Amino acid sequence: MRVSYAPGYYAPIPDEHIFPMKKFKGLHRYLVEENIIASSDVVAPSMVDMANLQMVHTRDYANGIMDGNLNKKKLRRLGLPWSKRLAIRSRLAVQGTINAAIMALQDGIAGNLAGGTHHAMADFGEGFCVFNDVAVAIKVLQQSMWAKNILVIDCDVHQGNGTAAIFKNNPHVYTFSLHGEKNYPFKKPPSTLDIGLADNTKDDQYLKTLGDALDTIFDDFNPDLVFYLGGIDPLETDHFGRLSLTKKGLQRRDRIVIQKVVGQDLPLVLLLSGGYAPTLKETVLAHALMYKMAKEMEY
Repeated sequence: MRVSYAPGYYAPIPDEHIFPMKKFKGLHRYLVEENIIASSDVVAPSMVDMANLQMVHTRDYANGIMDGNLNKKKLRRLGLPWSKRLAIRSRLAVQGTINAAIMALQDGIAGNLAGGTHHAMADFGEGFCVFNDVAVAIKVLQQSMWAKNILVIDCDVHQGNGTAAIFKNNPHVYTFSLHGEKNYPFKKPPSTLDIGLADNTKDDQYLKTLGDALDTIFDDFNPDLVFYLGGIDPLETDHFGRLSLTKKGLQRRDRIVIQKVVGQDLPLVLLLSGGYAPTLKETVLAHALMYKMAKEMEY
């Protein structure tokens, strides 16, 4: 299974910042050391071309990120301190998702050891999401005629507001978000299908809801490619999640999604999305579950 990753996925931020920036490097190291991913299957992306980035994001916003001249309001909304390395890492991660999608079309399943930055809108970023990698990848794939109908399965605990807004009323992109109803973002643009869960939802209810939703989606929509945002923030130990999944429940969630897509003989792109476990080690181990499951089910 090939994955996108580059050391440039890390950009320095203050140690006290809640965003676990070191997880990208930690996950890469763990997956290779545990022989879940072969080092020869790690493909380093270049920075996404600005023209491709601007298929989704406005010129002013994309250039503002690269030049560091965003106004204070947009910087506060982003939630991350701007630096040139942050701008570069954001472009690298977007191309990583594009590459992962192309590799999935070729191989059946592939991933990006970053990505799933689903809160980014066309003209601003928020919620630690600078650019919307999934939206850019979809636009590039569709323009290049690599794929036409695309399904986004978003299991991050926070609703994928940016992706929903960007593809509003687009019949060729099905956006599905399974999230905490009372959690961020508080304004939730409608996805094709939104399911908001009550605080403290536990494994059995979560997994039944997910399975039933996937059955409905695949009855209604015939995708050429699937993106899976496997956020680990539904875990009961997450700082921001407010749901109550166990690690076993999270692993079962990944199995349900991957089995369903593999069972449809569809290419699948794995993306990290969010997660704020108590420690970096716990964050890395939780993200690794998705890749362990995918390795077991490789085409």
